[in-house]
Amino acid sequence: MKKKNIIRLNNAIFYGYHGNEHGEEALGGKYHIDVEIETDFRAATETDNLDDTINYESVYRHVHHLVTEHRFYLIETLAQRIVKVLLDKFPRIQSIAVRVRKPGAPIHGVVDNVEVEIVEDR
Repeated sequence: MKKKNIIRLNNAIFYGYHGNEHGEEALGGKYHIDVEIETDFRAATETDNLDDTINYESVYRHVHHLVTEHRFYLIETLAQRIVKVLLDKFPRIQSIAVRVRKPGAPIHGVVDNVEVEIVEDR
């Protein structure tokens, strides 16, 4: 029986300067990020050693850097960059899902947020 091992970073909230509408990139806003990583961390459960799994603090730091230190017009681009960087930095990742939510998106209507999701297998 194949087991899945999943590490999740749920609802990490950052302030960033992204957007396509006039003023969005100047005012900035909150971005909510979820990262779901499928990996094999069975060795870590035996050794109890962080080196045998993916360090979620390091995942968080990479996401934080992308959201707060870079600017993108589209949250789609932000999500794809997160996927690319994490796949490049962590060869143990078998598959990854990244969700980027933008509360208060400039829509002529009432919504809690706008969300994009990218799922990629290695």
